Amino acid sequence: MELDERKLKILQAIIRTYLETGEPVGSRTISKYSDLNISSATIRNEMSDLEDMGYIIQPHTSAGRIPTDKGYRLYVDTMMDDKVQEVQDMKDQLEEKAGRIDTLLKHVSKLLATSTNYAAMVSGPRYRSKKIKFIQLSEVDEKHLLTIVVLDGNVVKNKMIKSDEALDTESVAKLNFLLNTALNGLDVGEVNIAVIQKIKEQAKGHSNVIDAVLEVVGNALTQDDDYEVYTSGTTNILKYPELADKEKITDILDTFEDKRLISEFEEVNPTIDTDDGNHAIQVYIGGESQVDSMKDCSMVTATYKIHEGAYGKIGIVGPKRMDYDKVVATLEKLMDELDDIFKDSN
Repeated sequence: MELDERKLKILQAIIRTYLETGEPVGSRTISKYSDLNISSATIRNEMSDLEDMGYIIQPHTSAGRIPTDKGYRLYVDTMMDDKVQEVQDMKDQLEEKAGRIDTLLKHVSKLLATSTNYAAMVSGPRYRSKKIKFIQLSEVDEKHLLTIVVLDGNVVKNKMIKSDEALDTESVAKLNFLLNTALNGLDVGEVNIAVIQKIKEQAKGHSNVIDAVLEVVGNALTQDDDYEVYTSGTTNILKYPELADKEKITDILDTFEDKRLISEFEEVNPTIDTDDGNHAIQVYIGGESQVDSMKDCSMVTATYKIHEGAYGKIGIVGPKRMDYDKVVATLEKLMDELDDIFKDSN
C-alpha cells in the first residue's frame, strides 16, 4: 500500500493534533483542522489504511487513533527534511539578493513576513565607525564627474562635481589611482591635513577636483546615518481579530508608516551581537516594549552585524499569541545565513 500525499497529510494532522491534546484523534477532528477539504468518510478510509500500514493504532474500539513509533519516526524524518529544505530555500533566496545591502535587507523583510505570517521590519545598518573602501570618479562630460564613495558595508554615497578644466580619460584614471592609494581604509580621523596636502601635491594642477572629491568623502564619513527601514507584511496584522479594532490598527499602522518602531527598539535594547553566535534575540510582550502603540502586540527582535562597527535591527511584530517558537527559530536560521553572507562580502 502506498503512502501518498493525502495519507501523509492526514498522518501529520493526526500527530500534530495528538501532540496538542493528548487525546485519540477522530476523523471529524481531522476534517475540521486539516486543509484537505475531504469528507469524514474518506478520512476514515485513509485512517484505516494508515492503521493497516502500522503508522497509527486505535487504542479502544470507539476511540480515535494515536500515532505508533513508526508514525512518529516518519513525522520526525519528514519534518526534518522540510526544515532542511526550508533553510536551503532561505539561503538560496538570500544569496540571490546579496549583491547590494539595501536589496538584501528589503528581501529579508519580505521573506520574514511570508514565512511567519506576521509583519516584519528591518533597519539599514548604522555605523559606529566608517572607513573608505573605494572611490570612483566617472566622466559624465568634459567638465563634470560623478564621484562615488563606497564605505565599509558597501554603503554608497555619490555626488556630481564640476571641474574648472576639461579632463581626459587618462587624467581621470590617474586621479582614481591617486585617491584610492591615499584614502582606502582610512576613517574620518585619519583623513588629516597632511594626507590632504600630499594628495594635492601629487594631483598636479587638479586641486579643485581634489577639493570637491574630499568634500564628498568628508560628508560621507561624518554625516549622521540616514538609514532606511524596510517593512513588509503590515496587512498581516489585520488577520488577527484582537488587533482589528479601528483605533488599535490605526496606531499600529501609523507606527509602521513613519518607520519609528525599529528605532524605538534600538533605544530599548542597544545590545549588539558578538562573534560567539549570539544575535541578541529579544522577545517583547505587550507593554514590555515601552512603545505605546505596541501594547497589544508582541515583537521579536534580533541584531545583525555586517562587520565590526556596522549593525542593524530586524523585528517581527504580531499578536501576543504569536507562535514564539517558530518566530525565534526562523530568526535564528536567518541570522546564521546573514552571518555567512556578510562574512563572504567583507
